[in-house]
Amino acid sequence: MSLLAPFVDFPAPNVAAALIAGDRSETLGDTKRVFELASVTKLLAAYGFLIACEEEVFELDTPCGPATVRHLLAHASGVGFKEGDATKEPEQRRIYSSYGFELLASELERLSGIRFADYFHEAVCEPLGMKDTELWGSPGHEARSTVDDLAAFARELLDPTLLHPDTLAEAFSVQFPDLDGVVPGYGMQKPCPWGLGFEIKGEKQPHWTGENMPASTVGHFGQSGTFLWLVPEQGVATVMLSDKPFGAWAKPLWAETNAALWREL
Repeated sequence: MSLLAPFVDFPAPNVAAALIAGDRSETLGDTKRVFELASVTKLLAAYGFLIACEEEVFELDTPCGPATVRHLLAHASGVGFKEGDATKEPEQRRIYSSYGFELLASELERLSGIRFADYFHEAVCEPLGMKDTELWGSPGHEARSTVDDLAAFARELLDPTLLHPDTLAEAFSVQFPDLDGVVPGYGMQKPCPWGLGFEIKGEKQPHWTGENMPASTVGHFGQSGTFLWLVPEQGVATVMLSDKPFGAWAKPLWAETNAALWREL
């Protein structure tokens, strides 16, 4: 039986998925179908920003907006979800923010003279063969892609070729560890661990990954009904894309399905 079989029962018109787990890797559904990613976009954009750090466009501790590149990637800058929202001082609370990613893109464009969508395409999509991935709007939530492309991205996350392993290890490490904050749809988490663009499971409850999965699980989910998670030390990742928006239906189903998948692995 396919380890991804439970995804077939998701109540969405279209569902596609991929499991990357060595000789147990498999796919489900139309892996070439293009889906809106919503906030899974942040993982792709973060990778572009980290490449920019290695290319010395800026550094993690370069001032950007009201804080630094590191603060913005880790949702610790104090800026609100969108431009114009109320703000706090940096390092006071984990405030989930797409606007922070927009500030990063604007700063990269100012320093490099290259539109971020083009920089991202050249730095990430082209070398990984992600020909059906497009950043069409906000780097916080407006990209579209396929399971095939995101599986290629997940393999890169498990065995990086575009970033130094130390840079990626930093991205998977908790930044500003004492911060509390809200995971959209899941409420206040105390603390609310986050890396550089990557959400870190930690001890969060409730959570969209399985309760039996390691605290080191990293990834992101999107309001369009999408998620990507990986457990780096185990060399395992899963991508799921659908076209049913996240809601009450998803919270128990995603957690139960991911928990069952992890038990089988």
